[in-house]
Amino acid sequence: MSLFDELKEKIQDENIRLVFPEGEDVRIQGAAIRLADEELIQPILLGDTAAIQETAETAGYDLSKVQVVDPEKQSAADQSAMVEALVERRNGKTDASTAKKWLTDVNYFGTMMVQMGQADGMVSGAVHPTGDTVRPALQLIKTAPGSRRISGSFFLQKGEQRYVFADCAINIELDAPTMAQVAIQSAQTAKAFGVDPKIAMLSFSTKGSAKGEMVEKVVEATQMAKEMAPELADDIDGELQFDAAFVPSVAKAKAPGSAVAGHANVFVFPSLEAGNIGYKIAQRLGGFEAMGPILQGLAKPVSDLSRGCSEEDVYKVAIITAIQFQNQK
Repeated sequence: MSLFDELKEKIQDENIRLVFPEGEDVRIQGAAIRLADEELIQPILLGDTAAIQETAETAGYDLSKVQVVDPEKQSAADQSAMVEALVERRNGKTDASTAKKWLTDVNYFGTMMVQMGQADGMVSGAVHPTGDTVRPALQLIKTAPGSRRISGSFFLQKGEQRYVFADCAINIELDAPTMAQVAIQSAQTAKAFGVDPKIAMLSFSTKGSAKGEMVEKVVEATQMAKEMAPELADDIDGELQFDAAFVPSVAKAKAPGSAVAGHANVFVFPSLEAGNIGYKIAQRLGGFEAMGPILQGLAKPVSDLSRGCSEEDVYKVAIITAIQFQNQK
């Protein structure tokens, strides 16, 4: 059974509701119809009703199983309730006038639907840049208990091989506490995909083979991660070069006695540039399917698509988002 067949079985008939703020996009509509037809997810499309219908008619789509919500056609009572909830969530940092303005943006509107329990998660980013998806989530949903930052991982799959790479999308510079947090969040993501995490904290050094601040950061992050998540202590090791983390024969020579070296399946990179370059090399040269970015560390699931995504990408990211909700629940 393929990974996504396994994931679909987990969410089948669970009535998980996902909101898609970019409802006028044909890729979003195609994915939403598939998800509804397969009874995997209850999709909610946001946008101008007429524009959504025009896109559907042009594509020959039937949206009868998909809920469509036009934020501009809310009742006065519903609008007032959402404004009030946003102001309350912002703890006085945003007044009612500003809140009302924010809610004209479909990403803010969709995020508030999730925050208020009107949807279980959100998938956006096919049209909007990452910041437009992440900013409302951070302001309104905020980080999960125990997380001080969010991060972005990619799940890589080829045949039976399954790996998590992070951070590949959010934090440009990772200090030791952030790198430790990313490790713990990525372990949770791995578990959601049925992967027993073996976490390698990556560096250009293995067990003191090189010196310097960059190496010391990874060593410190490894120790912090073990202390923050004692249940993972035996499954985290660093600092490790990628070959020592991945190749058993190299691990035997460079990191003898490590339970992770040579067996790692979760790779935590010391910087965004390293992580982003790394997953794209695996994707383009290694032939791995890369799914993500998967946003980690939010109190409720929000997923960010690439603007170059396909309908298939939207479909799969929606399933991943539903799995995140199920695990958080």
